[in-house]
Amino acid sequence: MIFETIITSIDLSGNAHVTPFGIQLQDNLVVISPYKPSATLNNILATQQAVMNLTDDVRVFAGALTRRQAWTLVPTQKISGFRLLETLVHKELKLVEVIEDAHRPQLLMKVVHEEQHQPFLGFNRAQAAVIELAVLASRLHMLQKEKVLSEMTYLKIAIDKTAGERELQAWGWLAEKIENFYAEQSGENFA
Repeated sequence: MIFETIITSIDLSGNAHVTPFGIQLQDNLVVISPYKPSATLNNILATQQAVMNLTDDVRVFAGALTRRQAWTLVPTQKISGFRLLETLVHKELKLVEVIEDAHRPQLLMKVVHEEQHQPFLGFNRAQAAVIELAVLASRLHMLQKEKVLSEMTYLKIAIDKTAGERELQAWGWLAEKIENFYAEQSGENFA
């Protein structure tokens, strides 16, 4: 099972990197498997730490993929780093093992500190639709255009029926990213 989270990490100079990340849980450890090369992989290997943020604000997912900063960071408690200010829960992680792989090494991380900041109020179908569109938007270079547009059309149903302001904003950012990607590929507007 993969859980969609926001991972914050820092480089050796203390510069923060914020990215959406699907993680797994295994034997009380958080498993992060970043592609090579990536800032997340470099940062965790260099500092031996990261923060997992659980948030229902899908603008953070969309903002990280579209280079729109939709978050505020605050310092962590037990490790050097940052967490999202507006998050439901954050978990501070220490690297305990690296399982090497040519494309996606597995980084096994131990939770050294955890805090709940806000209650979880329940699921919103539009939030799930934005997360799915974010996954598609992060893989445009790997997926067929027809598949992306078909799934986007289906996901839009949940947006139209259940989205609030945050979800509408996040959807718009991702839709613009997808439109721009295909416009650059073909030299025209796909919509």
